Amino acid sequence: MELTDRQQRFYDYLADKIGNDGRAPSLREAAVDMGVSHNAVAQLIGQLERKGMLEREGHYSRSIRLLPEQESQEDEQSRGRELPIIGQVTAGLPMYAQQEWNGTVVVDSQLFSGDNLFCLRIKGDSMQNAGILDGDLVICEPRQYAQNGEIVAVLIHDEEATVKRFYLHDDHIEMRPENDAYPVMRYQFGELLIQGKVIGVLRGDNSVFDGGVKNR
Repeated sequence: MELTDRQQRFYDYLADKIGNDGRAPSLREAAVDMGVSHNAVAQLIGQLERKGMLEREGHYSRSIRLLPEQESQEDEQSRGRELPIIGQVTAGLPMYAQQEWNGTVVVDSQLFSGDNLFCLRIKGDSMQNAGILDGDLVICEPRQYAQNGEIVAVLIHDEEATVKRFYLHDDHIEMRPENDAYPVMRYQFGELLIQGKVIGVLRGDNSVFDGGVKNR
């Protein structure tokens, strides 16, 4: 379908940003660059999606991939996938879970092929012995359950989020850090909600460390 001048400018802008940065811009970044409101950016994304010029992947609908008019099956299979970066969580003391779009990151689609995967930015060093460092992105598979010893992202009291190793006991849940400088955190069953299992880690240089999270 033919694009309006405004839609074409926005499409070209997205193509340039993804080509140069390897990821789609956040809503805030796009609004500043284009000199428009967040709502205008969201409307343009919806318009391009309806015209078949881009698609948003997964439950969060914030991972953007542009669709050129001619796209071969081979290109489709060899392309990495973009995962949304959802706010920020702590690997030290819990902080407020910011449910906002902070851009996307490209990962190997063969290594990370699950549905609705998302990334969280880590702040703190309480998981450093598991290979999760301050500033890393953890790749999460959406889950509302966990096995003992798995590293998960949880929402505490419906507002705080943290990444720790999960252990279920008869009368409480333990969230254990991987750093002796931090205490074990104990909660009643109704105090936390599992958001996802950590299945990978992205270092600051955006290289993928598959298996870097040790589930012992």
